[in-house]
Amino acid sequence: MYPTLFRVTPEDRVRFAAIIRFLQHCGWNWVGIITSLDDSGDEEAQELIIMMREHGICTDYIIKLTVEKSPDFQKWRIMTESRAKVVIVCGTSVINFFSVALDLSSAIENITFIFPPSWIMLTKKHMIPYLQINNSFIFAWPREKNLNIDVFTNGFTFSSCLNDPILENIWIEWYHCVPPTTFRNSCHIELCYITAKPCTEVIDISFFLSFHTTLPPYVYRAVYILAHALHGMYMKKNTSEQHGIRHRLNKYMRNVHYTDQGGGEIYFNERREVPTDLILQSWSYFNDTYRWYRTISTIRSPDYVPEPFPNMSDPSIWRRGKIPVSRCSDPCLPGSRKKFGSSIHKCCYECVPCPEGEISNISDSENCMKCPDDEWPNEKKDRCVPKLVEFLSYTDDSIVGVFSSVSILCCLLTGIILGIFIHYQDTPIVKANNRDLSYLLLVSIMLSFLCVFLFLGHPVDVTCMLRVSSFGVIFSVAVSSLLAKSIMVCIAFKATKPGSPWRKWMGAKLPNSIICGFSLVQVIICVSWLSISPPFQDRDTHSYQGKVIIQCNEGSVIGFYSVLGYMGLLAAVSFIIAFLARTLPDSFNEAKYITFSMLVFCSVWIAMIPAYLSTRGKYMVAVEVFAIIASSSGLLGCIFFPKCYIILLRPDLNIKAFIH
Repeated sequence: MYPTLFRVTPEDRVRFAAIIRFLQHCGWNWVGIITSLDDSGDEEAQELIIMMREHGICTDYIIKLTVEKSPDFQKWRIMTESRAKVVIVCGTSVINFFSVALDLSSAIENITFIFPPSWIMLTKKHMIPYLQINNSFIFAWPREKNLNIDVFTNGFTFSSCLNDPILENIWIEWYHCVPPTTFRNSCHIELCYITAKPCTEVIDISFFLSFHTTLPPYVYRAVYILAHALHGMYMKKNTSEQHGIRHRLNKYMRNVHYTDQGGGEIYFNERREVPTDLILQSWSYFNDTYRWYRTISTIRSPDYVPEPFPNMSDPSIWRRGKIPVSRCSDPCLPGSRKKFGSSIHKCCYECVPCPEGEISNISDSENCMKCPDDEWPNEKKDRCVPKLVEFLSYTDDSIVGVFSSVSILCCLLTGIILGIFIHYQDTPIVKANNRDLSYLLLVSIMLSFLCVFLFLGHPVDVTCMLRVSSFGVIFSVAVSSLLAKSIMVCIAFKATKPGSPWRKWMGAKLPNSIICGFSLVQVIICVSWLSISPPFQDRDTHSYQGKVIIQCNEGSVIGFYSVLGYMGLLAAVSFIIAFLARTLPDSFNEAKYITFSMLVFCSVWIAMIPAYLSTRGKYMVAVEVFAIIASSSGLLGCIFFPKCYIILLRPDLNIKAFIH
């Protein structure tokens, strides 16, 4: 709005930004404000409140200082009851504040004050009740170095400024002279215990003024800046310039850049301000004659980024030896989040644990975040940890060892039985009901035991494609063999009658055709399934909390249940035919053993269906493995154990006269 306005005094926003950084560093988000009862105090307080709100810092109360000698305890009681243990002072210095602090010493004994630079004169010796506001802080502008103002103060006498109210504090504080203002005189007498007297002698105070100048001489800096701009404009004077002197001077002011007496660079930034350092100081008053100042941090221009706070952990800085707590609510630890209630302040909230599957890894988090699919919160919910990977492992699951041992033993037992049948292949009981079908059935049962290992261990795409299709085809061959056996039993009985047309169906051609035909259908189903939508390895991250289930996804559910359904259909047909042929008058009718084997087979797989659908992960796979082992063992035991019993233990029954 004012392009020719240049600021040489520090702007309050720089100090406010430093205050906010200081509050954040100490973990304070709930503060009180004390301000002078004037426009300056109101403006500072409102601007500071807005800036603090943007950074998540809330204001509990604002107390306005008055010139009343006795404090209004009702108004100041809020300071005692508030959880805000840090109070920021704004506005112009009010000497009555220290009188109030003295009367309210018990109320403010736990309060840490932060004063503005304009209050630095009132923090000098004999001007404050040191114990009441000890270990407080002040943001001060640095003094100019090597600044000689003797030329302006030579000959400056006390008598020449008796009516100057600006110098009244100097009269009474350093010379103990009675100032013209009666109220100021009484305040100094009461607060600082100074007995003033009238001063009539003429005193040359020029040296004293130059030595005790504490405020940065911004007027001096402004004059020098203007002088540099005028000098630059004069040195590059161009008579052809058509603009007025104000326009030309504005350009040279904007480009001023020089080094002052203290070695600092003087220039205007993009906001037409001279960058100035800011110093954070603390003070400790041990008694009324000794005080100790300490620089905590220096905010450097031009970017105003504070240096680290190296001394903040020093117990001597703090009244009780540690950083006080000034918060509306206790901080929410990692693993929890803020829950805002009815309060208008965002600094007041409750802490609630993060829901299942979510974490918060920082304090005072407003929202919890979900862990990745393959991770899960730890017990404290402050970080994500890898989920437990679950599958039927050879190293971690003892049941895998049981399944492996049973499968190998059953496979070896089936091989032994096959060897027995081959060794006794010319005996009547082996020849009965087509020994080739028996060999094929034994090989199928042996392979069914071995296909169990496709279900164990870490699944991969190849094993996922082979496991269901392999045992589906193997069992289809086995059940087709039993179906062929059952049909051949029926045909054999009918072919015994003289002139029976069933004689032409005797031989190996029919059973081979049955096995090949029915097994081929299952092969076609499996090939179609694997071609269209094959099974694949899948990671289930949702069924169980804290677990990743490595499993096989069927790909096409229709293909999966088509394999099982066709296998069940073959088993049902074989069971029905064997059941009908079980009563045929034969001394060794194999149909009744097939009936029992199909009954066991169907019972196992029917019981497996609800168990399979009600489980997840490795337990689902364990159900499948158990069904394969149980059904294969049922076929082996019901059909071949009786024959082995006769072959090995009752050879007297293994004769042609008995089997007819």
